[in-house]
Amino acid sequence: MHFIDVAEITVNSGKGGDGAVAFRREAGVPRGGPNGGNGGRGGSIWLVASSLSSTLQDFRYRRSYQASPGQMGGGWNKTGSDGESQEVPVPCGTLVYDADTNDVICDLTTPGQRFCVAAGGKGGRGNYEFRSPHRQTPFVSSPGRPGETRRLRLELKLLADIGLIGLPNAGKSTLLSRLTAARPKIADYPFTTLVPNLGIIDLGDFVSCTLADIPGLIEGASEGKGLGHEFLRHVERTRALVYLIDVSDPAPVATLAVLRQELLAYGQRLSELPCTVVLNKLDLIDPEAIEELRDEVAGWTADNGAGGPHCISAVTGQGIETLRHVLRDLYRAALAATD
Repeated sequence: MHFIDVAEITVNSGKGGDGAVAFRREAGVPRGGPNGGNGGRGGSIWLVASSLSSTLQDFRYRRSYQASPGQMGGGWNKTGSDGESQEVPVPCGTLVYDADTNDVICDLTTPGQRFCVAAGGKGGRGNYEFRSPHRQTPFVSSPGRPGETRRLRLELKLLADIGLIGLPNAGKSTLLSRLTAARPKIADYPFTTLVPNLGIIDLGDFVSCTLADIPGLIEGASEGKGLGHEFLRHVERTRALVYLIDVSDPAPVATLAVLRQELLAYGQRLSELPCTVVLNKLDLIDPEAIEELRDEVAGWTADNGAGGPHCISAVTGQGIETLRHVLRDLYRAALAATD
């Protein structure tokens, strides 16, 4: 199954039922008046946030949604039945745009949250509504109002508390699998991760949060290069960031500057999130070189208000438990910053 995070659909609400023209006909009532009922309201289209789905995959196969029309009014002043509304489930974190105007319609983030994106047409009035002292036998009714037709663009932005960002093959997927029960694809070639992955990390003291592995960024990602531009939107909702750097990188400070610049180019908020730097793959370098590398990166973290650097090996597990405590403090700081 492919990860689908953008989709376009068309929604059509139901037309309102027409009003009826009818008259009262009873034995012993020689002058029965009008009694045509109103038409029923057309069905509406509702988008409902659901925790049961995590992609917009379903909208690949079904792009049009139609609600039922309202029924026509009847005699004896009976109102027609309303059309059946349709509820369309979407993943939590779906941002809904009007595809024609590009205006934001709603942001569905909480399970069960609902929003009416196309209201059903109002039912027409029956001839009973047109009666008056001067028009006691009206042979007139009004038609039901048409429903709404809208083109919607759905964008999914994952709801994660902490996002892992780094160059391709920095070890993000391996770290995610170490810290959580998630099992993303792991391989020794760039761009192994083609879709964002989520996992729940236990931070201890009955605290847990969601960790997201964002596909590798490269220089120019904010301009559409590589995979980063496509998935940078998923970083937008995170509360904090972890810059993951491969210790075998010949220029780790330059790499951090590139990652920071891409976030800044995509949105000012991303560069202002609480963050920390983690140096991964310690098993690949000599212990003597670790302190030199730590000192080199420490200057960048101090200048940019980041925590760390923290040294780990996601493969061997070295430093993982210490990192878990670091992430707990980072998460708490992020919560305090958003309160």
